[in-house]
Amino acid sequence: MKFGLMYEIQVPEPHYPGIEADRYKQVMAQVELADDVGFDYFWTVEHHFLREFSHCSAPEVLYGAISQRTKRIRIGHAVALLPGAYNHPVRVAERAAVLDIVSDGRMDLGTGRSTTLIEMDGFEVDPETTKSQWREAIGMIPRMWTEDPFSHAGEFYNIPPRSVIPKPVQDPHPPMWMACSQPASFGEAGELGVGVLCFNLGGHEQLVERVGIYREAVKNAQPIGSMVNDNIAALCMVHVAESDEEAYASAAREGEWFVGKAEELYAPWAGRNVPQSYQFAVNAVQEERVDKTADDHLASGAFAMGTPETVIKTIEKYQEAGVDQLLCFMQMGNLPHSKIMNSIRLFGKYVIPHFL
Repeated sequence: MKFGLMYEIQVPEPHYPGIEADRYKQVMAQVELADDVGFDYFWTVEHHFLREFSHCSAPEVLYGAISQRTKRIRIGHAVALLPGAYNHPVRVAERAAVLDIVSDGRMDLGTGRSTTLIEMDGFEVDPETTKSQWREAIGMIPRMWTEDPFSHAGEFYNIPPRSVIPKPVQDPHPPMWMACSQPASFGEAGELGVGVLCFNLGGHEQLVERVGIYREAVKNAQPIGSMVNDNIAALCMVHVAESDEEAYASAAREGEWFVGKAEELYAPWAGRNVPQSYQFAVNAVQEERVDKTADDHLASGAFAMGTPETVIKTIEKYQEAGVDQLLCFMQMGNLPHSKIMNSIRLFGKYVIPHFL
């Protein structure tokens, strides 16, 4: 099993001058430590306008810095938003290729279509078209990496023959992933031959079901790229400490803050016509997360907080479900940097070796 550190770069109130700069410096220090202690991946989101919840709006810039401060940890985009108002697919392909070069082939590209009206309205993105825009763009990007010249004629993009440069160093190209939430998206990921990036707020049985959907679909993949990435990475709120009591006291409330804030992001959908492709996600927020406490999330496995031994028991459930990589979300809420660093150290010393 592999392990990644996953970030929103959360900056809850109260704010002070320079807090964002401090938080970014802390993230870089945390990733340097993770690289040293054996984590396999560093991932961040791309989000816009989500004050407090996610201050990671230009992740590609951060990835460049991380690539020069680390030696072996892979750098994953989770995810690049592919509606064209956010990112033209040519620019996504170019930036990913440059990152692959400067990181010596450590780049993974995850993609998605955006889920919050806060972001879509801010960029004048039509929610009705995000799925079709994403689908067209995701088919273009691996071709840009491998074809020269590249050309495309589609619904949203028409590109005459052009050299999309530079090319990535990984052969045939960086692994591709997609964000998945509803059951159909797991099947689609399998059919497209891309890896899965998912939450686990619905519990173990739901995770097992969706892993099964993906595994069945990927058997007959018709990959959009030149290879199949058949890995599933699932998010878990993780905090390791010297005792279960200390871990709970430090991180339980911060984990609850994360879940509660995520619910708020869907509030603007109220009173709006929800496109069919978004109804599942909007409904799931209400069904899976409302009124749940940290204890509920610990029981379901969505949170793993405690000693290394306690955390290992939770992670073993993910392994049994067929998950290939655990996305460890450690920088939650206002959890102090020193406690996150200690959690990373303990995880590297005791948890990772258990799964080697």
